[in-house]
Amino acid sequence: MRILLVGAGGVGDAIAKIAARRSFFESIVVSDYDIARAQRTVDWIADRHGSEVAGRFSVAEIDASDPDVVERVARESRATHVMNAVEPKFVPSIFAGALAAEADYLDMAMSLSEPHPEHPYEHTGVKLGDEQFAADEQWRLSSRLALVGMGVEPGLSDVFARYAVDHLFSEVDELGTRDGANLVVRDDDGNEIFAPSFSIWTTIEECLNPPVVWEKDRGWFTTAPFSEPEVFDFPEGIGPVECVNVEHEEVLLMPRFLDARRVTFKYGLGAEFIGILKTLHQLHLDKTAPVRVRSANGPVEVAPRDVVAASLPDPATIGPRMTGKTCAGLWVTGTGKDGAPREVYLYHVSDNEWTMAEYESQCVVWQTALNPVVALELLAAGTWSGTGVRGPESFDAEPFLELMARPMEEGGYGQAWHLQERSV
Repeated sequence: MRILLVGAGGVGDAIAKIAARRSFFESIVVSDYDIARAQRTVDWIADRHGSEVAGRFSVAEIDASDPDVVERVARESRATHVMNAVEPKFVPSIFAGALAAEADYLDMAMSLSEPHPEHPYEHTGVKLGDEQFAADEQWRLSSRLALVGMGVEPGLSDVFARYAVDHLFSEVDELGTRDGANLVVRDDDGNEIFAPSFSIWTTIEECLNPPVVWEKDRGWFTTAPFSEPEVFDFPEGIGPVECVNVEHEEVLLMPRFLDARRVTFKYGLGAEFIGILKTLHQLHLDKTAPVRVRSANGPVEVAPRDVVAASLPDPATIGPRMTGKTCAGLWVTGTGKDGAPREVYLYHVSDNEWTMAEYESQCVVWQTALNPVVALELLAAGTWSGTGVRGPESFDAEPFLELMARPMEEGGYGQAWHLQERSV
């Protein structure tokens, strides 16, 4: 397996660092528009693991917005797999470039949605991933696989869903992804500051777009942002967090492959974050279309959302200032295999202190990066295989969860996942 990794930001950097401890691949080319950033990742691997390990890594400059460039770099790398680790606005070009290069493809966020032009809070318009699933036949005819949504959420949450449907429930009422954390970021004086732990560009996109819900008797429909608030009690000391509906890929993926009466995604944002997002929307600072502004060097055009992203700390750099844990999981209700009502929460917790000590990666990006590496290893072994555009829930969950949880000294990743029974 020869991998072209597109993007050396927080998640891409963590993917390379996690993969450096594995032996399933022949080479990884770490590519980025800023080749110096890609080189920093490879230099870290050399410092931590030595020149022999780092010898399997190289760097390349890439323009992820141009499918022809993606194809060229993939061909020059002799890539068998293109791993997309950049913001979802680049999905179409990387997706197309990988297919043109006759390589398999993985991403952690799918092609973007477009709200319904007349009834955005009732009906879906273009849904997340629609553009990619429209190309399914093309990928099948090319005998290539596009594994989409293979991060943590979506990704691990979808693996949990497949496991629950296959092994825990005879009928599923709801597959509900629930994400929460108790993370705190502080400045040099110890004061808590606002610094999102994931790409603010992506966060604005998914939180301000109309959330999507799926119900078997209704199909996909939308609600208003931050709708249906509920307090969810997260494990391992995180505790109760108010969660709200957010647009997310799980709701668009799970119903394609799994049988459930309802599919939801709710995110624990907190009152401060929700207030900031609402203010950005009111000021039109969430817009992606460029606006003309005056500068010292004359008029320039810039997208307001890009300005917001550039003004906040890079999520990849805040790890040393951050404390706490993040929890990604799936809450499932329905009828158990024994015919009795059942309610469970399947989850994985990532502790920032540990991820910083082991990988110098903050826990949110590290937890996201872990899962595509596990998936790549299963693909390299032939344990997972297929063609076309597919989500994680279309594959057997047991090999993934076993490899993920198996101790590192026994060839696994040493990342335990948990099943918490909840009262019905």
